Amino acid sequence: MKNTAVIFKKQLSDTLKNKTILIQFLMFPVLVIIMENLVRIEDMPEHFFVKLFAVMFVGMAPLTCMSAIISEEKEKNTLRVLMMSNVRPAEYLIGVGAYVFVMCSAGMAVFAAVGGYSGTDLVQFIAVMSAGIVLSELTGAVIGVFSRNQMTATSVTVPVMMIFSFLPMLSMFNDTVRNAARITYSQQISDLINGIGTSGISAESVIVIAVNAVIAAALFVIVYRRKGLE
Repeated sequence: MKNTAVIFKKQLSDTLKNKTILIQFLMFPVLVIIMENLVRIEDMPEHFFVKLFAVMFVGMAPLTCMSAIISEEKEKNTLRVLMMSNVRPAEYLIGVGAYVFVMCSAGMAVFAAVGGYSGTDLVQFIAVMSAGIVLSELTGAVIGVFSRNQMTATSVTVPVMMIFSFLPMLSMFNDTVRNAARITYSQQISDLINGIGTSGISAESVIVIAVNAVIAAALFVIVYRRKGLE
């Protein structure tokens, strides 16, 4: 726990220095405040931008940050130094994962406040967002461990991030895209968020998210065994 806490504090202290990471945490929360307060369109669903940007935030920020942090520290040999300092891989990954989750939770709080969630709706919103954040973190960790440097990580992260963050938005306007997007966890997160207060948690959403989690975990194990953190 001590090593994990040190890794967490290290990442926290580096937040303001790393503008690329910082902007991922700030971009969508700031956008949702602006759009919710300035944009008014006739017949637009209530808190449309909260629901839209919350899903995009889940599919983009945790994934991008995890892959960027791990690949950067691999490229700079920071991870090698940490491993030689008796920091175990699990301690490092938990520390980084906890940091990304806490930072994303701050953004999640903004979405919840702007969306006016309270009571059981708030609990459901937090649970659904948290599940999506953790799954995106795991996906980002797979990319970060797989990549030998930041350039490789970016080239892989961008298309993956585009799929998970933009498919739910595109599926709102195209049934074909929606049918294809149903197998992704981000689409199910979108459905669950849009259903808060009107419908319960569907079995399909739970199954799809669970299957996505199993696949991501399996990929992480395979990549970690082949690449490691050094």
